Amino acid sequence: MSRFLNVLRSWLVIVSIIAMGNTLQSFRDHTFLYEKLYTGKPDLVNGLQARTFGIWTLLSSVIRCFCAIDIHNKTLYHITLWTFFLALAHFLTEVFIFETAAPTVGVLAPLMVASFSVFGMLLGLQYLEVERVSRHKKRK
Repeated sequence: MSRFLNVLRSWLVIVSIIAMGNTLQSFRDHTFLYEKLYTGKPDLVNGLQARTFGIWTLLSSVIRCFCAIDIHNKTLYHITLWTFFLALAHFLTEVFIFETAAPTVGVLAPLMVASFSVFGMLLGLQYLEVERVSRHKKRK
């Protein structure tokens, strides 16, 4: 396996662990959501919204962790890539369209993680293809 894919796998595990921590925060105390993320309209944040955010974050975390374990699973890889696209779209729309979030550190951090992850995973597709072709040639 290429060094890049090993780094990508490690990145996915780290992001997954951080997301699990965010999930716990969402269930424990929803105030962090309006203190750190949705600072534009904090009155829209409530316990139900926090738990929904927590479940969404947990699902993304599990998918990303499984992708790190089985990075050669093409379907899982694409689903994982989509979790980052969706996170990026979510936070961008909350900042620029719905104005429920301001461009603070609490929002810029997940935007950067999602952006770097999309870039890394798109680049990783090239490495996966090279490995697939290489394995196919060895079999012949």
